[in-house]
Amino acid sequence: MIGKPVYPFTAIVGQEAMKEALILNVIYPSIGGVLIRGEKGTAKSTAVRALATLLPPRVIVRGCTFGCALEDAEHLCPDCRERVEREEKMESETVPMRVVELPLSSTEDRVAGTLDLEHALKKGQKKFEPGVLAHANGNILYVDEVNLLDDHLVDLLLDAAAMGVNFVEREGVSYSHPARFVLVGTMNPEEGDLRPQLLDRFGLTVDVAGEHDADQRKEVIKRRLAFDADSENFIKRYDKQQQSLVDRIVKAREKLPYIVPDEETLDMAVEIVLHLGVDGHRADLTIVKAAVAEAAFEGKDRVEFDHILRAARLALPHRMRRRPFEEGNLDMDKLETWMRELKAA
Repeated sequence: MIGKPVYPFTAIVGQEAMKEALILNVIYPSIGGVLIRGEKGTAKSTAVRALATLLPPRVIVRGCTFGCALEDAEHLCPDCRERVEREEKMESETVPMRVVELPLSSTEDRVAGTLDLEHALKKGQKKFEPGVLAHANGNILYVDEVNLLDDHLVDLLLDAAAMGVNFVEREGVSYSHPARFVLVGTMNPEEGDLRPQLLDRFGLTVDVAGEHDADQRKEVIKRRLAFDADSENFIKRYDKQQQSLVDRIVKAREKLPYIVPDEETLDMAVEIVLHLGVDGHRADLTIVKAAVAEAAFEGKDRVEFDHILRAARLALPHRMRRRPFEEGNLDMDKLETWMRELKAA
């Protein structure tokens, strides 16, 4: 079966902050995902679906429901773990990265999966029916209109994303499986917002809007018409740019473990958060992780000032305190001026 053509990531006009946030998360998934807020028709869904094409194929255990990577012994599902303990030979297969979409009408059982209690009682064996989180393991989990999803389901998603594990418990019977994925949520703020407690748990947030430059808007139209008319040739036009970006991401992922944030980086992240009065410690940690990913993407061996600045632009806006009837906006120009003065001091 031939899949639907995917618009190339590198063909998206503008929206640099959105593309940057997505790339940082696939380089360093521990950042905690990204929430993309903006009006309709701003390439949110297009960018997310194109993201999977930038990642190399995965080598998984053939037939595994959870798509376990055999070389990642720490994060195997219960079935694969048992097979390893029995020293059973397991075959592998190569599969492409994919975007798993969560339907807006999903129930908790559809998201987390279910346990067959009758089977457990009769046969003494756990029988698990996998949900969306099982299929998302090792892939990209995309939640469109995340603000319209029930809060307890958003909580469930964020918990799994943070821990890398999905726990299911019914009537004293429990089951857990790996759920390591890049979480991407999109939403239109005009249709309602997320609670601050949920906003804070997304690693990065980007606000997107339509292009205001006439030439850029024309280019958006030209490219979309060209893609719709002949998607195969349009995709080929961007092969080199796509491959170049894929290579950069692969190299960044390889380099990432060797970039250790120094004291100056940690001091700067902490000072920024204290200066802005942001609650909790997620902001500091996210700034540092995003800055490390920025450095890796640029092929640097250490985090530099501009990496911290760019990381702060993505990690802070949704964490700003709000008073009633006020927007939690962040003036990045003022923050940048303050950061440069701090660095020079």
